Amino acid sequence: MARLLLLQKCLSFKQGTVGWFRYHKQDDVAEIVPHAVKYPDGVIIFRNRMSRLILFNKPYGVICQFSAVSEHVSLKQYIPLPGFYPAGRLDTDSEGLVLLTDDGCLQHRISNPEFKLPKLYWVQIEGIPTSEALQQLREGVVIRNYVTQPAGVTLIEQPANLWPRMPPVRTRKYIPTVWVELILKEGKNRQVRRMTAAVGYPTLRLIRFAVGRYTLKDLAPGDWHLLNVSR
Repeated sequence: MARLLLLQKCLSFKQGTVGWFRYHKQDDVAEIVPHAVKYPDGVIIFRNRMSRLILFNKPYGVICQFSAVSEHVSLKQYIPLPGFYPAGRLDTDSEGLVLLTDDGCLQHRISNPEFKLPKLYWVQIEGIPTSEALQQLREGVVIRNYVTQPAGVTLIEQPANLWPRMPPVRTRKYIPTVWVELILKEGKNRQVRRMTAAVGYPTLRLIRFAVGRYTLKDLAPGDWHLLNVSR
């Protein structure tokens, strides 16, 4: 069999689509590989097969990895399928949507901030924020010498059919709480909590409802749903 060499070069043959050519050294033949898309960071992803994606509603206290760590419950206790890995993380003390896939290219496409996939959060905060504080969140705040990118920020009612958190959220008797919908296109470590704290309103409960076009829908905490998707 001829030795197959994948050369680090791509050939443009129409806008937005590229093909890598494979060169068979023995036969001196170049072959165009179709159905590939080049994304902003230069990664080329082939689109010739379906990928598997799990939508998981991560409960509070579950660590976002399969290996066990001290007292924390891991993903292994909920996801029995082998070969899946999280596409992005969600803090142990946060709840909601985690996407997992067995496709490395799809994992990169979802988790890499270069692609600016929007993430929607429901955030319960302590106190009633001023309009100035909400505008600060929209425009960007400084957290650890970093200015956050513009965000979508809306005061909302408590989400309908919201499940109780275990353990319950600790609130102070004489301080009201409200819910905010926050949409980000980046994902720094503990970013939502640090953003609300930066404008004076600590986060009490944090739920990720959506990543891109994928949402929790009717998934109960601990439940998951398997999809076949195109890259």
